[in-house]
Amino acid sequence: MQYRNLGRTGVQVSTLALGAMNFGRIGRTTQDEATAIVDAALEAGINLIDTADMYSGGESEEMVGKAIAGRRDDIVLATKAGMPMGEERNQRGSSRRWLITALDDSLRRLGVDHVDLYQIHRWDPGTSDEETLSALTDLQRAGKIRYFGSSTFPAHRIVQAQWAAREHQLSRFATEQPSYSILQRGVETDVLPVTEEYGLGVLVWSPLASGWLSGAVREGRQITTSRSALMPQRFDLTVPSNRARLDAVEQLAGVADEAGLTMIQLALGFVTAHPAVTSALIGPRTLDHLHSQLAAADTVLPADVLDALDAIVAPGVDLAAHEKHDTPPALLDPSLRRR
Repeated sequence: MQYRNLGRTGVQVSTLALGAMNFGRIGRTTQDEATAIVDAALEAGINLIDTADMYSGGESEEMVGKAIAGRRDDIVLATKAGMPMGEERNQRGSSRRWLITALDDSLRRLGVDHVDLYQIHRWDPGTSDEETLSALTDLQRAGKIRYFGSSTFPAHRIVQAQWAAREHQLSRFATEQPSYSILQRGVETDVLPVTEEYGLGVLVWSPLASGWLSGAVREGRQITTSRSALMPQRFDLTVPSNRARLDAVEQLAGVADEAGLTMIQLALGFVTAHPAVTSALIGPRTLDHLHSQLAAADTVLPADVLDALDAIVAPGVDLAAHEKHDTPPALLDPSLRRR
């Protein structure tokens, strides 16, 4: 396992990090299975575990808490808040009122007195940067969080938050967690250059592109991944963007074979090759999934392989642009772009 500094924090984290989204009902993973996955990940050298309050309605945090009991100090523990946690309108977002409540709830579920990294799950257009950063700074000074970061923020919002922290003399976001894979390279245009400019650590999610790059999706095979059952529209081959993804996967499989790599090694080696990226978040549902992903822990792609990937999916290109999670609100709500 390789290790890198998490931005400018000085904290060393593994280049593969364990994402716990599949713990609980989302991935149908039991506590025993989750604990076994955590055990194997830690034994392999992974030292960062990432979860979120909304994963299976808090069940993921509870499972992580039980799995790490007695060895908390060996782990860089990260969670997130901001997505809806109930029907009540204030049980979401990044207001001071909600973040303080949400963090206390997360600490209770995790069974710890602090988290190392607390992340805002999505940018909240209804709350000012000053409000959010002030609340996070206070939680940091209270010892409940060590650092805080953003997740899936547009590049301009990352910049705005950095300037707001400077202007109001508050602590700043130390990390960003974007979606990034060979098939979704849009963050290379603005987000990753901005994180490099401001020295943010970068934890990328969905490096296997929701299973497209797992090796299980190939031409002529029935798509039977767990994600395809949850989101069939993302794997419907009558949709042009999905057809384009499958065509790219077929070409990528050829590159992997020629290089003597699995598709997973190719996919994880690609994202961890970018100089802005600290760690790739892997989200195994089973021990077999974990072991297949751990095989990429020391994968370093040579320049000719990276050049071949650029020829298949050009730098900065998203093959499924409509699936981006950082789209500015004005592009989704017509009322925001009309007087």
